[in-house]
Amino acid sequence: MQYIQRTISRSFFLFLLFFMAAGNQSKAQISLKNNLLYDASLTPNLSMEIGLAPKWTFDTTFGINPWEFSNNKKWRHWMLQPEARYWFCQAFNGHFVGFHLMGGEFNAGGVKFPFGIAPCLHNNRYEGWFAGGGFVYGYQWPITRHFSVEGVVGVGYDYLKYKEFPCEECGIQTGSGHYNYFGPTKLAFNLIYNF
Repeated sequence: MQYIQRTISRSFFLFLLFFMAAGNQSKAQISLKNNLLYDASLTPNLSMEIGLAPKWTFDTTFGINPWEFSNNKKWRHWMLQPEARYWFCQAFNGHFVGFHLMGGEFNAGGVKFPFGIAPCLHNNRYEGWFAGGGFVYGYQWPITRHFSVEGVVGVGYDYLKYKEFPCEECGIQTGSGHYNYFGPTKLAFNLIYNF
């Protein structure tokens, strides 16, 4: 557990360091974002995007879910997702495509998702890490000088390394392994503040 706390602290520190360094770029546009869909999964998150060139930006997202629920249900995780974006018209307006990397850790089990998503999480708990990447497409709508919204979808690959535990006896490991995931890697509806 201390390893997870140290890793989260380091990741958040790097995110803040990037934010402060970007703030020193007086000519670069900077945006802060919150993914409302990620919030719906009870995961506080923050993204920052900085303009690099007229049609290129760099975005990074940090999200963490530290909560534990009753009946030994867990949906704890953290995730860091840097992303390079190419804008078809101009940065921070209209259509864009990009490439993202992602990584993080998880401790999840005893939860039941709708539509039969991840049925293994209902009867077991999984603890481990993941890393991967993918491609994104999105569109940003400026509302005012300082506020925008954007929608983003992404598909790609994640490698997951995990240990398996039965939820009733979460301290006894019953297995371990890895999983190669291909599919959606990002879904966002971001509320944006532009500096």
